[in-house]
Amino acid sequence: MGFEKHRAKLIDLIDDSMDLFEQGDAFKSFHLDGQTIMIDDYLEIKPYNKERLERHIKDGRFSAGPWYILQDEFYTSGESNVRNILYGMAAAEKIGESCPVGYFPDAFGNAGQMPQILKQAGMEAVVFGRGVKPVGFNNEMGGGEYESTYSEMYWQSPDGSQLLGILFANWYNNGMEIPVEAEAAKSFWDNALSNAERFAGTSQLLMMNGCDHQPVQKNLVEALETARKLYPDVTFIQSDFKTYTQAVKAEDKGQLSAVSGELTSQDTDGRFTLINTASAHIDLKQRNREGEMALEGGAEPLSVMAHLAGGRYQKDLLHYAWKVLMQNHPHDSICGCNVDEVNREMAVRFEKSLQVAQVIMDESGYYLADRINMELLPDQDKQRFPFVLVNPAGTEQKGNMKMVLDLKRAYGSGDELTKCYDQMMEAELPAYVLKNSIGEEIPCLLKDLGAAYGHDFPTDAFRRPYMARQVEILFEACVPGLGYETYYLVEQTPGTDIGKAVEDEKEAFAVMENPYLKVTIKADGSYTITHRASQRSYSGLGVYEECGDIGNEYIHIGPEGGKTYYSSDKSVETQVELIEKNAFLTTYRIMAKMMIPESADEKLAEEQKRMTNLYERHAGRSEKLVPFTLVTELTLGKGAKSLKIVTYIDNKVKDHRIRSVFPTGLDTTYHYADSVFERVKRPNRHGQNWTNPCTCEHQQNLVAMEDEKGGLLVANKGLYEYEILPDQENAIAVTLLRSVGEMGDWGVFPAPDGQMQGSYRLEYMVMPFGPGEMLEACGAGYAFQNQFYGFQTEGPLDGKRNGVTQNFVKNLPTQSSLLHWNGKGLVLTGVKMSETGEDVIIRWCNPTKDPVELTFAKENWMNSCQRSTIIETAGEELTLDGDNRYSSKLNPFEIFTVRISL
Repeated sequence: MGFEKHRAKLIDLIDDSMDLFEQGDAFKSFHLDGQTIMIDDYLEIKPYNKERLERHIKDGRFSAGPWYILQDEFYTSGESNVRNILYGMAAAEKIGESCPVGYFPDAFGNAGQMPQILKQAGMEAVVFGRGVKPVGFNNEMGGGEYESTYSEMYWQSPDGSQLLGILFANWYNNGMEIPVEAEAAKSFWDNALSNAERFAGTSQLLMMNGCDHQPVQKNLVEALETARKLYPDVTFIQSDFKTYTQAVKAEDKGQLSAVSGELTSQDTDGRFTLINTASAHIDLKQRNREGEMALEGGAEPLSVMAHLAGGRYQKDLLHYAWKVLMQNHPHDSICGCNVDEVNREMAVRFEKSLQVAQVIMDESGYYLADRINMELLPDQDKQRFPFVLVNPAGTEQKGNMKMVLDLKRAYGSGDELTKCYDQMMEAELPAYVLKNSIGEEIPCLLKDLGAAYGHDFPTDAFRRPYMARQVEILFEACVPGLGYETYYLVEQTPGTDIGKAVEDEKEAFAVMENPYLKVTIKADGSYTITHRASQRSYSGLGVYEECGDIGNEYIHIGPEGGKTYYSSDKSVETQVELIEKNAFLTTYRIMAKMMIPESADEKLAEEQKRMTNLYERHAGRSEKLVPFTLVTELTLGKGAKSLKIVTYIDNKVKDHRIRSVFPTGLDTTYHYADSVFERVKRPNRHGQNWTNPCTCEHQQNLVAMEDEKGGLLVANKGLYEYEILPDQENAIAVTLLRSVGEMGDWGVFPAPDGQMQGSYRLEYMVMPFGPGEMLEACGAGYAFQNQFYGFQTEGPLDGKRNGVTQNFVKNLPTQSSLLHWNGKGLVLTGVKMSETGEDVIIRWCNPTKDPVELTFAKENWMNSCQRSTIIETAGEELTLDGDNRYSSKLNPFEIFTVRISL
């Protein structure tokens, strides 16, 4: 069911609840478990009820927050989780009080750093539905060992932060639809009380009166009166989470045990944290990662940099973009386990959020570029074409950049544009060289792009179309972290050849080399990477594995007797082609033409209609084989320590899964995967209780493995599912696409869009590293998410931006950095203005098991610096050392935020 159909039911639920509140004190409270976005959704339809709704929130009848939306923790970044609670608490506290209990009733496992996040936000407890044994379908009790003695426990993050944790041991609907009639009520309560007492560590038994999309129980008051008569020794209270968790804490005399780290049911059969949602609708997950990076890795830091240069910080637009993005973060939504209408609505929201982020980046970047004093550049006596590269990442980045510049423009409209085009095409271009901010000549390749259409949108006039003569520049850029560097084209001095294409004369076919790596592509399309420093080679990389999938959007199930196909099979036709080779990079294209089954067999449709248990299905694969082509582009930059990979899939096949496999050959029993504000150490094999035939896991940015001689890292952009294959040379298998045709869960819900028919571009990279170089490799994995942003200034613009003459104070240097910091292994995750608007917020995390010293210089824009929580509550002030630097020791796995006044 789509959003608007459900919203209609939400309106009735809130109206009915308010009617019950207003009948007296007997119906005491209702928890808005969809979090504060429910308030926005309701008021958009009934704005005239704003005062009435807010009154009941202020009075504590409605419990709101602490989140904006009920997210999936693993498929949303650390910064997304922070914005979620920041915005949710602010919305709740604006009209009342935020619920002080973190709420995850149906999250498919829980991130290990969540107790630290929630504790920094002032939470008193956390409730959740999955991840700790006893867990089965709807958390029915199983056998064997237990991770927690009771359904109440303490949950501890890797940094040591601890909160009271409550497991919905009998699910989050164990008190729904309570009967009023005595006989039915007796049966209901005998069962409900017995089940709750079975797990409870205190006398406080939690009954959840409701479930997904369920109307409020209007006769609840009468139902509780019946219960009180039937069980006079039991006190029945219609309560709220704050009151309940306080009562549990009061009864804890040390009997409650503790669990630590991520809660992903590692000691269970592994079937019900639904890991394969990591690969459902991969296109949506790619768009989400793109949207997150556009905000946390682009728009926010760029807007801060512009603000410190005198511009405006786009707080309102950023809030809007974040909220639209987070509206796709509810756990079923971002997990991809929805009907098709929901996924289509998500695609629109991703596009809307990204558009706003791009507007902010353009305004901020051009504001910054236009205020740089270009008179500080050399070659003042020549015509120059300056442009600015901004690096919003926390550390210096070096890598290949393609920048398109306008060298000339001709403005016109209507039929005039044809003449403008001809004028631009007839213009003679001299030879140019590229230089950096201090006048050093930078090797580059220039490509004449001819004429192209563009237009300005002046702030005080109608649009102004033009034709521009453009060139593309390929060069290796180096830009400081949270900073910018100015480059410029200038007419070449006679006798130099810096600006000309420099072709590598070596013609070793299917081999790419640079000072760090040697890549050899084999005839079957696999490749070997040799790490030059350690002389260690990794062979058989990049083979594609294709298998059937008769599961659903939640769960991957291999078909009965299903054959697995590999791109390295002798029957596969493989072509290897060199498509680009120059002084900066080499790119090979590999085309593998496979023949694979077109879909599952006919039995699958019958089993879907009958709702046959997934693990008991017997469907196989079709006997009809169809062509299936996988195109791979491998790119090695001249100074790169990693191999970049792009896979193109034009998918017309159904009911299957495609993965790229990287055998490591490493001698180790564990690996590391990036998660929310941490890198989790996970075993290569699951525990003895694990019976799920699928042993996949989720990642965010990267997965890495090492032994005493070095290791291998695979980073990705929006590819959240991987699996370690211990019996295949400890291979890392990354899921690229999974095609299924049903949503699954509690009914028959066809989801044909889940078959992922269409064209897809998947981007990832592989990096070998030497002994002791894990931190450097992980840093490169995080940097893989980032990019340079380029902004042209002056040149053909003649001091104009969008057709308007600018009178800016050009007082910025040609190269600068917002922040100069050191801290080995630390990851800078966020740079933004505070919610109050006057301070800069900067956040790091220490994803390692070792303490790390963070130091950063006091920049001229800084006044004072304080520690802060994730919700931007200022703490102790940091002091300066003799070198005018702030310093602080970050504990293992600590999330560390500073608040800097200007």
